[in-house]
Amino acid sequence: MAILPRSSYYTKDYRQTAALIRARQPYLIKNIFTGAGLFAFAIGVYSFTFAAVKQDDFSDVRIPDAPAPAAGAPHATMSKVADEGLVEGIRGETGARRD
Repeated sequence: MAILPRSSYYTKDYRQTAALIRARQPYLIKNIFTGAGLFAFAIGVYSFTFAAVKQDDFSDVRIPDAPAPAAGAPHATMSKVADEGLVEGIRGETGARRD
């Protein structure tokens, strides 16, 4: 069984060979122009969008009131009590002072 030599356009240290550079040369300018065109299009879309949003006036939009707490949600006073450890079992103590 003969081992065929590996044919590649890259050297062992992954650099381009002269053959690869010659093969890619006809497409170099076309690829540069295509990439520049795509980049310019993307920047144009971004700029247009930014300018369109910048001129919007949101003064007619009603800002909603703060949402009402849910029925099962803990109250602010209960969470304060729980934070201070005054509820039995929170920190393993009853919350009563021992002097």
